[in-house]
Amino acid sequence: MKLALWGPGGCRAPGQLLLCFTEYFQKPSRDGKGFQEDQWKRRDGVVKLDPADFGDRKVFVQLACAFRYGSDDLDVMGLCFRKDIWLQQIQIYPNGEKPALSAMHDTLLKKAGDNAHPFSFEIPNNLPCSVSLQPGPDDKGKACGVDFEVKTYLAKEKNNPDEKIEKKDTARLVIRKIQYAPSQVGAGPKAEICKSFMMSDKPVHLEASMEKDLYFHGEAIPIKIKIKNESNKTVKKIKITVDQTTDIVLYSADKYTKETVDSNATFDNTLTITPLLTDNKEKRGLALDGRLKDEDTNLASTTMLRQGVEKEVLGILVSYKIKINLMVAGGGLLGGLTSSDVTVELPLNLMHPKPEATLEV
Repeated sequence: MKLALWGPGGCRAPGQLLLCFTEYFQKPSRDGKGFQEDQWKRRDGVVKLDPADFGDRKVFVQLACAFRYGSDDLDVMGLCFRKDIWLQQIQIYPNGEKPALSAMHDTLLKKAGDNAHPFSFEIPNNLPCSVSLQPGPDDKGKACGVDFEVKTYLAKEKNNPDEKIEKKDTARLVIRKIQYAPSQVGAGPKAEICKSFMMSDKPVHLEASMEKDLYFHGEAIPIKIKIKNESNKTVKKIKITVDQTTDIVLYSADKYTKETVDSNATFDNTLTITPLLTDNKEKRGLALDGRLKDEDTNLASTTMLRQGVEKEVLGILVSYKIKINLMVAGGGLLGGLTSSDVTVELPLNLMHPKPEATLEV
C-alpha cells in the first residue's frame, strides 16, 4: 500500500492518501507587545483516503513541534537527539472527529475531491517559530532546529509503542510557523561613547543611530554615524558588523569603509549594510527560517518573546545586533602598535513583512 503526501506546494507523489495543510503564521498585535491568536491558533487540513485495503486499521493525523539538537547519524545506541515540544493526535477514519468547516477547509476539499476528510488542530500560542541551523557541506539528514511536521498514518491503535507502522503507510508534510512584523514600527535605537587615550588629552566621540527599530529581510539598513575626533590620533578604519546570536555568535556580516578621520576632525555620514543568506551559504550553524523541501529560505527572524513563556519552550532564540567599530591609531612609526578600538552596539529586529491576505493553496 502506498500513501502519498500533498500540500500547498503541489502533489508530491501519487498514492492512496492525499494530505493538504496550511502554513502556520504568527502575527504580532498592533502595539507589537502581544499576538493576535485568532490569526494563527487554528490550523486546518484535509486527508484524502482510499480505504479499500485499510482492513481493521484506522487513520490518524498528528501535528508535532520538535527540537532536533543532533544530526541523524548521531542517533545510535537508542539515543535520539530530538525533543517533542508539543504533539497532538486525532483520528479521522473511521468515525473521526468532524471539525467546523472553515473557508480554508472548503478550498482544500474542492482541491482534494471525493473521500476527503477535514481536520483541524488547535495550536497553543507559546510554541516557537520554525528555525533550522544551516548544515555543513558534509552533513546528512535533517538539520538541527525547530520544525513542525504533520503526519498521517495507518494503525490499529492510536498510541501503541509495540505496533510497527510501515513507512509506506505514513505520509508526512513539514510546515512552517513564521512570525510577521508588527504593523507599527518604533523609533530607531541610538548609542554613543566617548573614549580617551593615553598620550592624548582629548577624546574621540562616536555616535550611531538608526531610523527605526525593525527592518525586513533583504532590506538595506542605513546607519547614521557621527565621529568627533578631538584627540591627536587618527581614525584609520570604520567597521560595521551585523551579528546573529543564539547562545553564541553564529553569523557575522562585516562591512569596512576606507574613511579616515584625522585628528581634530569630524565625520558625519550614513553607511548601509544588508544581511543576506545568499552571501553566507557556506557558514555552518547559521540560524535560518525553517526550510521547506525544494524551497529556499532566509536568515532566521528575531525571536519576539511573549510574557510568561519560558525560554526552554522556544528551542532556539535568535537575536541581532549591529556593531560599529573604529580603529584609532596614533601617528609616527609606533602608530600601528598603539592602535585602539572604539565600539558601540545597536539592537536590530529582523523580520518578515505581513503579506496580503490570501486563501490560495
